[in-house]
Amino acid sequence: MQPPGLSASRRALCRGITVLLFLLSTAALATTPPVAAPAAASAPAADASAATETPITGAGQRIYERSRPLLLQVRTLLKTQDSQASVGSGFLVDDGQHLITNYHVVSQYALQPGRFRLVYASVDGRQGALQLLAFDVVHDLALRRPVDAAPLAGRGAVPLRPEALPLARGARIYSLGNPLDVGFAVAEGSYNGPVERSFLPTLFFGGSLSPGMSGGPALDDQGRLVGVNVAARRDGEQVSFLVPAAPVRALIERGRDSKPITAPAWAEVTRQLQGHEAALTAAFIAQPWRSAGHARYAIPVPQETFMRCWGRGSPQAVRGLQFERSDCEMDSRIYINGALLTGFFIVRHESYDGSKLGPLRFAERYSASFRNEFMGRDDRNLTAPQCTERQIDRDGLPLKAVVCLRAYKKLEGLHVLTVLVASLDGSVAGVQGRFEAHGVSLASAQRLTQHYLDGYAWITPKNASR
Repeated sequence: MQPPGLSASRRALCRGITVLLFLLSTAALATTPPVAAPAAASAPAADASAATETPITGAGQRIYERSRPLLLQVRTLLKTQDSQASVGSGFLVDDGQHLITNYHVVSQYALQPGRFRLVYASVDGRQGALQLLAFDVVHDLALRRPVDAAPLAGRGAVPLRPEALPLARGARIYSLGNPLDVGFAVAEGSYNGPVERSFLPTLFFGGSLSPGMSGGPALDDQGRLVGVNVAARRDGEQVSFLVPAAPVRALIERGRDSKPITAPAWAEVTRQLQGHEAALTAAFIAQPWRSAGHARYAIPVPQETFMRCWGRGSPQAVRGLQFERSDCEMDSRIYINGALLTGFFIVRHESYDGSKLGPLRFAERYSASFRNEFMGRDDRNLTAPQCTERQIDRDGLPLKAVVCLRAYKKLEGLHVLTVLVASLDGSVAGVQGRFEAHGVSLASAQRLTQHYLDGYAWITPKNASR
């Protein structure tokens, strides 16, 4: 029986902890590592940042002049004044009376429509109010419509490049938008195909995107839409990213006849994230774990079909505790608002060799490392972690496992799952691992917990010398 006044999210969290307790206590029943085929995927990238300029060719000038009537700057303003809360770009599509931009450009309005309003400004100085009709939070897209259609009437629309007409790698494409709120511009670059090792479809644009260009179109030499500006890497030059045209086409079909969004859209954001997390969980569990190359333990290391793994270790000449570490992460983060990103997994492990320390000093250092893991705290987006700890047996391999859940306060039914594992069999050696899943249901959390625990085992047969 739950105490009076306990919130729905807290009650769901307590139910999840109860189920996960059962999982930990029965994890030894599954002793065979899972076997499945890896899945191909892709994912979106980080927010856009300024980069070096690219010289514009005659073709770029022609594309810009042809497309300039279809370009718009999209502004999110505080409702009671003209102060800008965010600025991005957009373009006319469909019948010329609908506009496409990024979800992150209009996210403040989508989640707080009572506080913000949307307006546009065209290249020729026309301005007007906008309505938000629909969005795709997973692919970072939004569909809008002007309140008054007259100022934009007759301008036409950006055509979408046919799906059956693939673009050659290295082809020139032209990204348009209003960078840094200094004026409409065109950035010329090359098409480099889909981003590799991504869960969501994202295109690699070899050109410069700057803040303010988010939501603008990237066009081929015929002025047809290849993708929508979304991001650039801060740690590289001429490495930018586009949302492909296919999700744009789907959003237009789904949203063109929708009623304007006038209430906070948290429920719709949650619904879309639930579909994403179910697909991501299924794809992740379908993959077999890779070998970590450890002589003593089988350690769960994910495939790199939609994750990237980096390793490091202590120098062999260093006295004291020796370690090797692997960090695997998805590049994608689904943007909800400026303080909340979700929809990704992280897998990490550290293997320790304390033979130079001796059993007592090793035990102290090894335990301290496990205790230092931070599980989060109550904040504006997530509840405090609810955790359970158990010792489990994996076919004779003793493990300590801690499972924690944090509930999203406004994304009902979604959680952050953290699983910590430490081997307990060695006096001067051991392995510790951490798995994180951001934005998963309780059912997915249960499956992912079991899958991760199943990844630990002995390398040698059960009766062999260890």
